[in-house]
Amino acid sequence: MLRDTHHRIHNYLRISLTDACNFRCFYCMPNEEVEVTPTGKLMSKEEIFGFAKIFVSLGVTKIRLTGGEPLVRKDIAEIIEMLASLPVKLTITTNGVLLHKHIDTLKKANIQSINVSLDTLNPNKFFVLTKRDQFQQVKDNIDLLLENEFSVKVNVVVLKGINETEINAFVAWTKQHPIHVRFIEFMPFTSNQWKSEKVFTYQQILQTIALEYEYIKIKDDLNDTTKKYKVLNHTGTFAIISTMTAPFCNTCNRLRLTADGKMKNCLFSKTETDLLRLYRNGEDVIQAIKENVLLKEKALGGQLLTDFSQIETTQLENRSMISIGG
Repeated sequence: MLRDTHHRIHNYLRISLTDACNFRCFYCMPNEEVEVTPTGKLMSKEEIFGFAKIFVSLGVTKIRLTGGEPLVRKDIAEIIEMLASLPVKLTITTNGVLLHKHIDTLKKANIQSINVSLDTLNPNKFFVLTKRDQFQQVKDNIDLLLENEFSVKVNVVVLKGINETEINAFVAWTKQHPIHVRFIEFMPFTSNQWKSEKVFTYQQILQTIALEYEYIKIKDDLNDTTKKYKVLNHTGTFAIISTMTAPFCNTCNRLRLTADGKMKNCLFSKTETDLLRLYRNGEDVIQAIKENVLLKEKALGGQLLTDFSQIETTQLENRSMISIGG
């Protein structure tokens, strides 16, 4: 069991499979010609499986595959098949554009819940945000997931001046479809053009929805990052991830493994442990994992503890979002 000094038990591991992506969303990977990690410095499928087995032996019961875009890995089907043999709940976060090519693999692995990142329902705005003309493919693939009875969560990073006017369009989508829309406050990372003025807050999101809908609060699970709601008579639900204005660190159970094998105990942690180097050298990985967990700060990596409007991104010690893993 992995317990930190604040008595939180960690049983959820997020594994980034790659820092490559076929989209170019500015808040994650803004540069078209960004340098990705060379293959030799990435975890191989055997190393991913080896780490997963170690974490499972230490009490991890849920693994989420992230990126970059995890489905761009050529060996993604093999990775999923290997991890599906472990006694864990296996899930994945994706931009959705390649899902139609992997539906059978996901079903065979008994993956039941998939998170799809989609920040707009407007095809033109989608192109502006992602620099890719792939809106319809993503939308069609979400419909394909629903047809195949997957639980679908749609992740929407809300950016003031860009897509906050679409909040109620996303809520309207939940009326006839069992979609779970999750509105995410814009968070600061290295080189993601974060400004406090772009943050559309938890309360502003609720106020916007209240202009058109009557909703109720529904029960959150113990380790949820979301605050969940449901519009009366809607099939689906919506939720808010309020990292900037109402963080949820007290019940955090998450650990992260980057695509190059570094362990982070928090999305905003300054420190990371090079597990891949230890693993390749035959050194004690388990002790390194335990020590990393004990270094976990009480909240937000110890870095974002002031009013978000006072945050100075040049003072943050972290990676870009694309190199951490979504």
